[in-house]
Amino acid sequence: MSSWRLSVLADRHRALGSGLEDWNGMGTAWTYSTSLADEHAAIRTKAGLMDVSGLKKMHIIGPHAEALINFATTRNVSKLYPGKSVYACMLNEAGKFIDDCVIYRNGPNAFMVVHGSGAGHEILTRGAVGRNVVVLFDDDLHDLSLQGPAAVDFLAKHVPGIRDLPYFHHLQTTLFGRPVMLSRTGYTGERGYEIFCKAADAPLIWDTIVAEGKALGIMPCSFTALDWLRVESYLLFYPYDNSDMYPMEGQPIGDSLWELGLDFTVSPGKTDFRGAAEHYRLQGRERFKIYGVELATKEAALGGDALYDGETQVGLVTCGMYSRLTERSMAIARLDPAYAVAGRKLQLRGATLSCAATTHTLPFDDPDKIKRTAKG
Repeated sequence: MSSWRLSVLADRHRALGSGLEDWNGMGTAWTYSTSLADEHAAIRTKAGLMDVSGLKKMHIIGPHAEALINFATTRNVSKLYPGKSVYACMLNEAGKFIDDCVIYRNGPNAFMVVHGSGAGHEILTRGAVGRNVVVLFDDDLHDLSLQGPAAVDFLAKHVPGIRDLPYFHHLQTTLFGRPVMLSRTGYTGERGYEIFCKAADAPLIWDTIVAEGKALGIMPCSFTALDWLRVESYLLFYPYDNSDMYPMEGQPIGDSLWELGLDFTVSPGKTDFRGAAEHYRLQGRERFKIYGVELATKEAALGGDALYDGETQVGLVTCGMYSRLTERSMAIARLDPAYAVAGRKLQLRGATLSCAATTHTLPFDDPDKIKRTAKG
């Protein structure tokens, strides 16, 4: 493992059975000794606690912070007010996706950008050169994600007003007497909260939630459980759904937002972000579409499993899962655009699995996003 970043919760993850595999430079709990099916069920029916501190946290502060983020991302952050956040993408000059992020506005000239394993850090750092802005990479800040329908019930006992916090909003408060930023965001499709805290406070917060939350069915959950949840909820994970992982023959690496279904992240009328001209030029030139596939099996498809119409390959699976709760085998796929419509009959042919498949709209779970946006 070549990890150069450290979670202070590493010993807790080892005690739960994790080998701390590397992700994004940090030893991450890909699995625990508990069943992934149990972890998935906990988040869908009760709640799960995850350490997602491997996400990179960057503070963007100064008079030019807004201009820097507006150019680097697809959103118009001028419309954000303190306490509001938004999901955004970053493109290269060819108009192709290179990272996604959540942008938090904390003050007039103060933002935090949280992103995964793409080039977001490099883009923002380079863009800050010559501007009146500071870009601070913050690995002391840990990110604990409490996700599932019981999350709000647990937090309501400790944080006054948490039930009134809308989706994609955040507040500065305390939890168990420690300063935190609570954000109503997550990566599960459920109502959930991210708890940003100092490294020194992360062990106490983790231990207290695990101990007190047990009565509500809250359990620690590993990173791989997110794969199961994201398949159902249409949440892409760079680079695992991208051409970085599944290159297209004879073509450079890179996917357009139109292909990935992420074009909604471009603020209406915005034309002055990095790669904008190429982004708009690529509309209607999709080489594939991200789409769902339901499989006639009780097994999960593997990334790279091929999808065929007769003897013609028309796509491939990027991530699959089987849900014990709904008894459905589902997958995210990269499909020929002509097949990205509901109800097409296909055949899955993988290294370990062959079965009938049917194209399906995304997301599979909660298509109207009622759970994650619930009030009260």
